[in-house]
Amino acid sequence: MSDGTQGDLFAPPDPVASAPDLGTLHALIRRCTRCAELAEYRTQPVPGVGPEDARVFFIGEAPGRWEDQEGEPFVGKAGVYLTELLEGIDLDRSQVFITNIVKCRPPENRNPKAPEMQNCNGYLERQLSLLKPDLVVLLGRVAMERFFPREKITEAAGKPRKATIGAREVTFLPLLHPAFGIRRQDLKPEIARQFRVIREVLDQLD
Repeated sequence: MSDGTQGDLFAPPDPVASAPDLGTLHALIRRCTRCAELAEYRTQPVPGVGPEDARVFFIGEAPGRWEDQEGEPFVGKAGVYLTELLEGIDLDRSQVFITNIVKCRPPENRNPKAPEMQNCNGYLERQLSLLKPDLVVLLGRVAMERFFPREKITEAAGKPRKATIGAREVTFLPLLHPAFGIRRQDLKPEIARQFRVIREVLDQLD
């Protein structure tokens, strides 16, 4: 009779944590039904997009209506603005990886709930583990609070800091979400200034 102490030795490996590449991981995300409400409401999951050798890893909040329809993050107005901001610092969108804290659109674009973010946490961690980016850019409050829960985005935006992912020390940079620039045109100069910090960080790492 087993005492249970060796049970984990024979447990099947976690398919998310052991996914060998982004294609395999994203296939798992597309089949995910961990969040019943999101699985019922969504058109499709939005795993993320970008090359596996991307130096810069962008994390937003959750897919919106256009992202839900097209299956790619940041394709609405905020996405167009994000592309413009990247071009302003000599980065092509095809060079960076873009994803969200939550991979499915919440109903009526509400904020993700804590259990939903927790359900997606393994996916995000594996994406970071596979890509090993030099810089992780946190777009907005929800993304920042996932890694730095005691800080405010208005105070932290534009200020790089170090944190450890696995055994690697990585630079994180919280920024105001591009959607703010769509709603508040007066914030565009500040958002552009914050995005220039991305270029400064990359130049320092070269």
